[in-house]
Amino acid sequence: MVSKTISDFYHKHRQELLYGVSLALLLFVLRWFELRFLILDHIIEIYVGAIALLFTGLGIWLAHKLTTPKVETRIVEREVYVTAGDEFTVNEPERLRLGISQRELEVLQLVAEGLSNQEIAERLFVSLNTVKTHSSRIFEKLEVRNRTQAVERARRLRLIA
Repeated sequence: MVSKTISDFYHKHRQELLYGVSLALLLFVLRWFELRFLILDHIIEIYVGAIALLFTGLGIWLAHKLTTPKVETRIVEREVYVTAGDEFTVNEPERLRLGISQRELEVLQLVAEGLSNQEIAERLFVSLNTVKTHSSRIFEKLEVRNRTQAVERARRLRLIA
């Protein structure tokens, strides 16, 4: 039944369908010729544009290669251990090089003992804000982010026992 309705539609509108298909085919051919002539008329501009894109990409790649650093900085620290028989002495040249004051060294030693900022303030008879200031300056000078890293680095540099 469906095939009968399709064949009836085709027989009824055969001439209109043929005109529609022939016009579509003609439009396709005209567009193809138009594109072909457009390309032929503007072939130089197309080549210049392609070369410009190629050199732009090459320039970006080259700039990236030239601006990235070739030297990788690695910090190597030497481990120094204190044995039980050795008496501990503060590494004064390193303390002076880092610019750590005696008071900051006292705060650092108390941090290493595990005291809180409030306990350090009470023991040294200073305010809590003073202890926090000393701690933050120690972190900057030792180039660390927290108390654990500060104690570890200070021990390696032989600033605290």
